[in-house]
Amino acid sequence: MDNLITFAITVFTGFFAITNPISNMTVFVSLTQGLDEKTKNIINKKANFIAFIIVTVFVLLGKFIFELFNISIPAFKITGGILIFFIGFEMLQSKKSNVKNIKHVDIDEDIAVSPLAIPILAGPGTIVTAMNFVANVSTIQIFLVIAIFGLMSILAYITFRLSDLIVKIVGNNVISVIGKIMGLIIAIIGTGMIINGIKLAFNLITA
Repeated sequence: MDNLITFAITVFTGFFAITNPISNMTVFVSLTQGLDEKTKNIINKKANFIAFIIVTVFVLLGKFIFELFNISIPAFKITGGILIFFIGFEMLQSKKSNVKNIKHVDIDEDIAVSPLAIPILAGPGTIVTAMNFVANVSTIQIFLVIAIFGLMSILAYITFRLSDLIVKIVGNNVISVIGKIMGLIIAIIGTGMIINGIKLAFNLITA
């Protein structure tokens, strides 16, 4: 039971840092600027629902994907760790990650799908993090990861719904500081994945 609680806390922290609903809230505000509240809410619901489905599919099919492409767990952990560390490092430097950055957005397109659901909410970093959490774990832990990301989707929905009010009260400077803290956490998680992957590769710990 204690192991499950520790695992759940680790997963929640990882997802919260990588999805960073407070930082992504500013993206939502900029993309939906000028739209009425009803349209914003529809986009909000659709984006978070699609993101949840995408991550859930990768979580459930993670082991199958490993087998299909003959991907070893150590290689995945090391590569995923490097990617996640890179995202966190860019956030620490107050840069928008090239993995998640959207340079051009056509407002006429369905922004709920792209760029909000992909890659803002369910980008490569989020998918890699989710698949890393379910690599070589029990069925209970797999469904726990799905449930926690579902909770994150709800938190993101609430944050986006209150985005205008939050930005007005908190201010962009505080949001920027929170983004840096999340970047540090992401970089640490990435480093941990790399270390764990190296240990697995050289049989320093059991898989």
